[in-house]
Amino acid sequence: MLRRDAQRNLERLARAAREVFAERGLNAPLEKIAERAGVSIGTLYNRYPDRYALIDAVLLDRMQENLQIGEVALAADDPWQGFADYLEQTCELQARDRGVTDAISRRFPKAPKVEAACADGFVQARQLIERAQRQGTLRPDFTVGDLVSVLWANARIVEATIAVDPNAWRRYLRFVLDGLHAEAAHPIPEPALDPDQVDRARLALGATKQ
Repeated sequence: MLRRDAQRNLERLARAAREVFAERGLNAPLEKIAERAGVSIGTLYNRYPDRYALIDAVLLDRMQENLQIGEVALAADDPWQGFADYLEQTCELQARDRGVTDAISRRFPKAPKVEAACADGFVQARQLIERAQRQGTLRPDFTVGDLVSVLWANARIVEATIAVDPNAWRRYLRFVLDGLHAEAAHPIPEPALDPDQVDRARLALGATKQ
C-alpha cells in the first residue's frame, strides 16, 4: 500500500496528465505534467517509467467513453443515424481532448491498454459502417480507413479553430456527412487506404519522444 503522501502525488500526477494531454496532446512534455502536479520529474518517472505507461494509466477511461459511444450507436434503430451520431460524438470527444485525438489517430504499441481499446473501437466502427451500408444509406465505398482520414482531418480543423470558435468543426462535419449519403455518392478514382497502409500511417504518427 502506498504511503498517504505517495498516494496524493500519484493522484496529482494522474490529474495533471489528463489535463495536459487534453490541452496539448500525447506529445506534451512530461516536465509540464510534473510541474502542474507540483512534483519533480523524478517523482513522475518513479511512478511511470516512460510516457507510454502514463498514457496507459490515464487515457483508458477516455477510450472507454468512446467505446460506450460506439455501443449506443450500434443499438440505434436507424443504422444511418447510429453511424452519424457515432461520428459526431467521436469528433466532439476529439474537440474536448487532444489526447483522445492522438490515441484514435495514431498507434502506441507500447501502451497496450489504450491500443486494445482502440482496436475494439475500430471493430465497432467497421460494424457501424457495414450496418449503414446494408441499409443503403451510407455510400458503399466508404471504409474504416476513410473514417480514420475523416478523424485526422477533424483533428486539424479543431486545432486551427478551437481558440476562435470551439464548435467550428460541427459545420465541416455536416459537409462530410452530406457527402457520405449513398444518394450523393459519385465514383472516386483514388482507392481507399488498405488496413496495412492505415496501420503504417498511424504507427508513423505515433512515433513520439519519451
